[in-house]
Amino acid sequence: MARTKIKIKRIDNITARQVTFSKRRRGLLKKAEELAVLCDADVALIIFSATGKLFEYASSSMPEMLGRYKLQSDKSRDEVDKPALNLQLVENDDVRLSKEINDKNHELRQLSGQDLQGLTIDELEKLENLLQGGLDRVIKTKDEKISNEIFNLQMKGAKLMEENKLLKEQMTMLSNGKKPRSMRATDAGNLTSNPEDQGQSSESVTTNVCSCNSGPPPEDDGSITSLKLGLPFN
Repeated sequence: MARTKIKIKRIDNITARQVTFSKRRRGLLKKAEELAVLCDADVALIIFSATGKLFEYASSSMPEMLGRYKLQSDKSRDEVDKPALNLQLVENDDVRLSKEINDKNHELRQLSGQDLQGLTIDELEKLENLLQGGLDRVIKTKDEKISNEIFNLQMKGAKLMEENKLLKEQMTMLSNGKKPRSMRATDAGNLTSNPEDQGQSSESVTTNVCSCNSGPPPEDDGSITSLKLGLPFN
C-alpha cells in the first residue's frame, strides 16, 4: 500500500507534534553524523524544541565550529555590504555634484541679472561688488592689450618711416647723378681688390662714368674724373 503524502504544516495535536519532533530529531541527528563521516565534513547541528530544550551535534568542537561560523559570516557580510557601501558613496557624490552644479548655475543666472527676486539688500550689494570687480579686471586687461597693440604699431611705423627716409635719400642721389653711399663703397672695394681693373684704359672708365649722367659731360669733367681715379690722362 502506497504511503500518503503528508502536508508540511504545523501539527495542531500536541501529543502528535511531540512524537513527530522526537522521531525527526533523531533522524536529523543521524543524517548529520552520516554526512560528517561519509563526506569528511565539519557538521554542527543545533535544535531547540518548542519548550526551549537544546539538542546539538558537532563532528568536532562546537565552540570552535561556532567561532568559524561567526568569522565566515562576518566576512560574507562585509563582502555583501562593501558594494552597497561603494554604491552609497557614489550616490552621495552624485547628489553632492548635482547640488554644486545647480548652485553654480543659479549663481551664473544671478550674475546675468536673473533670479534676483529672493535676494536681500546685502546679497544684492555683494553681487554688485562682484560684478564691479569683474568689470574692472576686464577693462584693465582690455586697456593693456590696446596699449600693447598701439606700441607695436608705433614701432612698425617708425621702422617704415626710417626705411622710407633711406629710400628717398638713395633716389635723390641717383637723380643727381650720384650713386648711393653703400653702392660707392662697394665699387671702391671692388676697384682695390681687382688689380687687373687698374690697367683699364681711361676711355672705358670715362665712358662708364658718363653713362650714369643724363647727357654727355664736358671734356673738363672727364679729365677730373680720370685724375680722381688715378688713371693716366690723355
